[in-house]
Amino acid sequence: MTEEINTALLGELKRLADAVQRLAGPAPAVNDWDAADCFVWAPQRQHLQPVKKPNRVALKLIRGVDHVRDILHENTVRFAEGYVANNVLLWGARGMGKSSLVKAVHEDVRRESGVALKLVEVHREDIASLPNLLDLLKDTPYRVIVFCDDLSFDHDDTAYKSLKAALDGGVEGRPDNVLFYATSNRRHLLPRHMMENEQSTAINPSEAVEEKVSLSDRFGLWLGFHKCSQEDYLGMIDGYADHFKLGLARDTLHAEALEWATTRGARSGRVAWQYIQDLAGRMRVHIDRA
Repeated sequence: MTEEINTALLGELKRLADAVQRLAGPAPAVNDWDAADCFVWAPQRQHLQPVKKPNRVALKLIRGVDHVRDILHENTVRFAEGYVANNVLLWGARGMGKSSLVKAVHEDVRRESGVALKLVEVHREDIASLPNLLDLLKDTPYRVIVFCDDLSFDHDDTAYKSLKAALDGGVEGRPDNVLFYATSNRRHLLPRHMMENEQSTAINPSEAVEEKVSLSDRFGLWLGFHKCSQEDYLGMIDGYADHFKLGLARDTLHAEALEWATTRGARSGRVAWQYIQDLAGRMRVHIDRA
């Protein structure tokens, strides 16, 4: 009888231990900074998932945004060298290379400087976990760019408050070894109707709008990307074609590229790249963007 009671108690204790473990969630992962130069933040396990082969293009292939490219590059060089640099918001037209530029500049500066500069991407839905990420990053010996692509907030979304605190607020402030780069189609990150709703329902409407707009103000640099001209678009096409040695007559290349843009209803770096991929496929040419 005593043995049966002991067995029953052990079984009950095991069930209780399993229940506590489930409530506690998965154990934090061991992060290996030497595994890669680019990582994706997985907040459930406090894990930096290494990206062995990042999806990026070489900096020399990004055309039509020379001015903002140079500003972002210089800002990143200063940060890599240990000097003061600004958080950056890259905003504007779709498909003009905002996220491609961030990844390309990171790789270019990392190679040029010889500094182990890391890039950590945070998905939009994980913005609320930024305080946990910063707590993990502040003790690392590396300089880290935290990158959020296509950042925006919808109605009733309060995650922007975590971003505000992470950018410039809190008692500790942003760690010296961390910088934020974000891309968005909106300069103020929040939709106009959201700011107008806040304004119409607030006791002090102007203060409500200031609360929303102040999120973008936390970024020291605003880099605008605008729709490209036909000349810039064809310059992108020529740059890709020359780099990948696509032997098509220039007149034919331009005619096809313009027709491709017309069918898409837009001219942009993304549209240019999609045409080049189609052309390379038709010509049976392998292309490597790195």
